[in-house]
Amino acid sequence: MIYIVWALFQIGAVAALVRTARKAKRQQTRTAGWPRVQAVVTGSMAGWSGRAGGSDPSRRFFPTYQFTGPDGQVFNGTSDVPSAEVPAPGSYIEVAVNPANPHESFHQSTKEKVGIGCAIAFFAVFAVVSFWFIGIFPIG
Repeated sequence: MIYIVWALFQIGAVAALVRTARKAKRQQTRTAGWPRVQAVVTGSMAGWSGRAGGSDPSRRFFPTYQFTGPDGQVFNGTSDVPSAEVPAPGSYIEVAVNPANPHESFHQSTKEKVGIGCAIAFFAVFAVVSFWFIGIFPIG
């Protein structure tokens, strides 16, 4: 029974990682040809990020930004990339802008790729260690 629970947990973890990696890859592929501009941080929106294991959620901040399009029109956006610290208004972030529709822009962050890579490594080690650990339990 314990091996079935272990396998279900591993399947769930792998499915979540694959879904996250595919979403990031789709966005990267979609925005690959879009021009990058420096956007000015104008503030932030506060939100909550849940933690595993049912512990207290963490407060996160999503930068709001503003950039000027090629015709001089000002566009606004909100980042999907959370930050533990309040972003400093007036600082700059790089955003990819859809040339066909400048109202559509995405904040690009290398931290997301690093986070996905670390999560994959963590769950691979966790899978091996947990399989070894449940193997030392006497059965029956």
